[in-house]
Amino acid sequence: MTQIPDSHLYAIIMAGGIGSNLWPFSRKKTPKQFLRLFDGCTMLQSTVKRIAGAVPPDNIYIITGRQHARLINEYLPDFDPRNVIVEPAVRDTAPCIALATTYIRKRDPDAVTVVLPSDHLVFDEEQFLRTVRKGAVLAREKEGLVTIGIHPDRPETRYGYIQAEPTVMLEDEGSLYPEIQQFRVKTFAEKPDLQTAIQFIQSRDFWWNSGVFIWHVDVIDREFRRSMSELYQDMMTVHAHLGTEREESVIEDVYSWIHPISIDYAVMEKAEKVFMLAGNFGWTDLGCWDEVIKVLGGEGREKDGPEVIRLDSDNVFVRKQNGKAVVTIGVRDLIVIDTPDALMICNSGSSLDVRKVVDTMRREGLDRYL
Repeated sequence: MTQIPDSHLYAIIMAGGIGSNLWPFSRKKTPKQFLRLFDGCTMLQSTVKRIAGAVPPDNIYIITGRQHARLINEYLPDFDPRNVIVEPAVRDTAPCIALATTYIRKRDPDAVTVVLPSDHLVFDEEQFLRTVRKGAVLAREKEGLVTIGIHPDRPETRYGYIQAEPTVMLEDEGSLYPEIQQFRVKTFAEKPDLQTAIQFIQSRDFWWNSGVFIWHVDVIDREFRRSMSELYQDMMTVHAHLGTEREESVIEDVYSWIHPISIDYAVMEKAEKVFMLAGNFGWTDLGCWDEVIKVLGGEGREKDGPEVIRLDSDNVFVRKQNGKAVVTIGVRDLIVIDTPDALMICNSGSSLDVRKVVDTMRREGLDRYL
């Protein structure tokens, strides 16, 4: 196995989500990827810094919505604005990836691309980079789609799953990083209910879907052409107008009729040559406050400061954005999130229901709090 030359390795960072499960900190104007939850860095800053260990900075692209493009310049002032791709509307991951791939293919028809979310946490960054490099080689040599699976340690309903062939190993002699297991993907599964998730764990051949993908631009174009011919043709139109005065208007037109669809459903579930690498680098997508608390561990209380006082209280997590004093008395197992215009209190273990609250507020016309 020969590593891909750096000049042909690219990254697409998807930074268009809202992260409503971390409300009230995460809002439309400042979603999860722009929050400083750990170490003083935003999730997006950490993602860019991490992938720059494998991909040249000039080859890193960020795709986001129009309302968030200015935040990228604010939080990443040294990032090349020409590598910020703006989507006119939110259309889920398939159109997002197709558009970003079109830009990269225009620049380098021999590009191998790593696609990754902007708001995930990785604990062993060196192992992550080794996995990415191996994935790039595998994607080119096998001319297939590569994804990274995370071995589950619990029956989780927040993640999609990947079923990998338990007996089909694809290791070649002289393989790059042979300790990183590689498999052929059998199927993808949407986010399950709890009973189904338990069955997945018991079967021992299901992995969490990390949302990280690696492929050659020719291969993903082939799959778009086969599975989503209309989207493929739309992107051919965009490709023809990139760098011209009509670029922005053509993308606007295309996005006016594109329907939202995920890359998993649109392409990955239908593709014939899909491979998976085992992602043993410590991973979470921080999809709720309970997950944030788990990552912080004992630091959760240590960083609260003297304005947070817990009297006869146990397992109470508090986060706030102002100088208000917060006092808890005689309570336990609570999450308290305070902002200048909103207060959220829930039982520990129930923070996934924040999304339901956000949906209710939207229906009730309370968008000013979102």
